[in-house]
Amino acid sequence: MKKLIASAAALAAALSLTVPAFAAEKITVAASPTPHAEILAQAADILAEKGYELEVIEFEDYVQPNLVVDSGEIDANYFQHIPYLDNFNAENKTDLVNAGGIHYEPFGIYPGTKTSLDELEDGDTIAVPNDTTNEARALLLLADNGIITLKEGAGLEATVIDIAENPKNIKIQEMEAAQVSRVKDEVAFVVLNGNYALQAGFSVGKDSIAHEEADSEAARTYVNVIAVKNGNENSDKIVALIDALKSDKVTSFINDTYDGAVIPFTEGAAADSAVQSAAEAPAE
Repeated sequence: MKKLIASAAALAAALSLTVPAFAAEKITVAASPTPHAEILAQAADILAEKGYELEVIEFEDYVQPNLVVDSGEIDANYFQHIPYLDNFNAENKTDLVNAGGIHYEPFGIYPGTKTSLDELEDGDTIAVPNDTTNEARALLLLADNGIITLKEGAGLEATVIDIAENPKNIKIQEMEAAQVSRVKDEVAFVVLNGNYALQAGFSVGKDSIAHEEADSEAARTYVNVIAVKNGNENSDKIVALIDALKSDKVTSFINDTYDGAVIPFTEGAAADSAVQSAAEAPAE
């Protein structure tokens, strides 16, 4: 009997060395590689201290990250703004909600074969994203810079059919957002989302020919959010994720890394001021 007790005690001791005191709860997030996955990586240690293991799954497109969250395969995603999320829900009968705004990316016009809008000639081509909300954003920026004029009231739902005036007969080449930067050597200019500008090696401060101003309608609208399935937005792990992404550590990382191409989101005038300061920083 004593041998049996001793063996049981030894087995228990051995197991205590191999089994952790607790298993960290996993948070899975689908994200675009730049800047979203990079920003998430900065939150991993903060979450670990709270007992969560962060797993980031990178996607190159704007469709699958929503589908895998809606299916319950992944907890959350981080790649989109609210107008895109709303439009996706309407078109795909998904039920995803905004759990928290994290950052804003100024939309910009970047050089292709030409480096100044003054160089535009009759019949030149400008490439823009073709998804509903981002195409409108691109067209509004072109209109703000006098390249085209949009029909009154077109706003954030504008498409090429809403172009009222196009004095230089500019061809608007509509493309999947991830592909736009890849044709920069074939078109006069490209109009890019902030993350795809970063992937192409562009920055707002140094390379954009024009960008959204802090007081523009688009700048107040297109904050990038953590999206989750409806009902999960107040779960402990999603609240912890949002808190980590809004921490001083992550905020400093964003400000120090992206040269004004990514701006931490805060409510009200403070956000507008941050965008304006970064966007107006002189090129080095």
